[in-house]
Amino acid sequence: MNETTGSTATTGSRATRVLGLACLVGLGILGVFAFGISPEDARIEEVSGETVGQGDLVRIMYVHVPMAILSYAFLSLCAVGSAMVLWRRSRWWDHVAHGAGEIGTLFCGITLVTGMIWGRPTWGTWWEWGDVRLVTTLVLFLLFVGYLSLRRVPGDPELVARRAAVVALLGVLMIPIVNRSVEWWENRTLHQQSTLTEMRIEDWTLFTLMLGFLVFTLVGAWMLVHRFRVAWLEGELERSGLDAAISERRAEALSGVEAAIARPGGGAGPAREVP
Repeated sequence: MNETTGSTATTGSRATRVLGLACLVGLGILGVFAFGISPEDARIEEVSGETVGQGDLVRIMYVHVPMAILSYAFLSLCAVGSAMVLWRRSRWWDHVAHGAGEIGTLFCGITLVTGMIWGRPTWGTWWEWGDVRLVTTLVLFLLFVGYLSLRRVPGDPELVARRAAVVALLGVLMIPIVNRSVEWWENRTLHQQSTLTEMRIEDWTLFTLMLGFLVFTLVGAWMLVHRFRVAWLEGELERSGLDAAISERRAEALSGVEAAIARPGGGAGPAREVP
């Protein structure tokens, strides 16, 4: 509560409201393009004498691919913030790292789920432990779940932040392994080659994919701003509570000293009788 205006502190502002509105409008437009304007998969292949294609299943790509790339981006931002925590002991960067870690982990989880949805009709299975892309993505996800779990461990906030920063810097090393796993282990993956570099997509399909990148980037930015502000307000609340507790203890100590001085004999207590 703001003592001057009597208003309650919030994480919203005019800029974040505009950004949030842009996210909602963008998601609506993306839905129109993904399900209405963008055609089904036109890529035709001859496999065992049968003509095949992904058909409408390709529409998962408009969520799956942006989620995968943006999970790399936010987890990398978490690592940058973590490095700044270790180098400069920056509370600002600590909040950035924490927020980016949460969003990146969420996006990584969505990547796994949408990949499983796509894999079931394509590969005939929800999960394939022999697929190196799936397994490395799962490892990346679990590493940052561990990072977020460590952030919740009770203890000195600065010590917890430094330990979590080390985990984030180790976890981010998985990103290039996940990203290049299809090329490095071609014979140990069912996953297709890079959608952006290897698959020939064009026209409305390419436009809708790029629109997905833009919209989900805005969503991630909106989430990060609010998560940062929540963390900052939580920190301010903890500090104000600590300051209030210290002031209260000082007042109690001062009262005790004043009471002792006010006693007869300059604060000395009554003489005890020797039996």
